[in-house]
Amino acid sequence: MSDSIRNIRTIAKREFGGYFASPVAFVFIVIFLLLAAFFTFMIAGFFERGEANLQTFFTWHPWLYLFLVPAVGMRLWSDERRLGTIELLLTMPVTAWQAIVGKFLAAWAVLALALALTFPVVITVNYLGHPDNGVILGGYIGSLLMAGAYLSISSMTSALTRNQVVSFILAVVLALFLILAGYPPVTGLLVQWASPWFVDGVAAVSMMTHFESIQKGVLDSRDVLYFLSIIVFSLFTTGVIVRAHRAG
Repeated sequence: MSDSIRNIRTIAKREFGGYFASPVAFVFIVIFLLLAAFFTFMIAGFFERGEANLQTFFTWHPWLYLFLVPAVGMRLWSDERRLGTIELLLTMPVTAWQAIVGKFLAAWAVLALALALTFPVVITVNYLGHPDNGVILGGYIGSLLMAGAYLSISSMTSALTRNQVVSFILAVVLALFLILAGYPPVTGLLVQWASPWFVDGVAAVSMMTHFESIQKGVLDSRDVLYFLSIIVFSLFTTGVIVRAHRAG
């Protein structure tokens, strides 16, 4: 095993344990599970629809992640800067990108755990009918990729400021922009005055457009690449900010 992978694993393990050493991970997981169940079964009328699929379940994920993921990600670097431990971390025998990837993977693992704990919903829909589990799997993959994209944006905003509240607000605003860019009411409004190519371009940068495609069970490489591009770009930007802070 190379030193880079070993360093990333060490940081990820430390950070992952840190989430469960405090109430952060438990609070996030409980709130996510409760809200996901509430919106799916109470608001969306899962049983009243009489359809054996999880469309109503995944439909709410972009909006749940909008506030919950930044709440998890806002501490990634803000805490390090506020406590002054970022200097200590960066003087350790690890590079900036190893620390960034390790922290990101630890937080993403917490989100993945929360998503995995929704398995009773899958069992329920299979008990009630005969759903297309391939489509359900696609929905889970899309949801996990979208959570990672939200988280990478939160990592970037967290590196910008030592104030967690400011980091949270910036991440919510950026993520909301990426949601609304392809939201039907917004694209419908744009169609009235903008050229079709412009409307298509705006929709192309929207998380909703790409997530809905994967949610339907169509695992297009372009949609996967979209989410991975956001993750890579945001983490790269995080690296630039962190290195600038170290240089300063």
